[in-house]
Amino acid sequence: MEAIADPFSRDKFFKEMVAKFYETGKAINIASVLEIDQVINPVEIRDWIIKGLRSAPPHRAGRKRPCVDTW
Repeated sequence: MEAIADPFSRDKFFKEMVAKFYETGKAINIASVLEIDQVINPVEIRDWIIKGLRSAPPHRAGRKRPCVDTW
């Protein structure tokens, strides 16, 4: 952008680049490139979190093993 001397041309170029990056930077486009399985609609995030928490195993009151040997 520094090479563009005219401020109006620079502003036009900037707006074109921002529009291009917004179009190619959408979650659906990124998902197709990065091989993401699914893109969650922001409206549905709460339901996904609740489903994930409900699918977790129940909490145990006692320990199954007294300690975990990390070696």
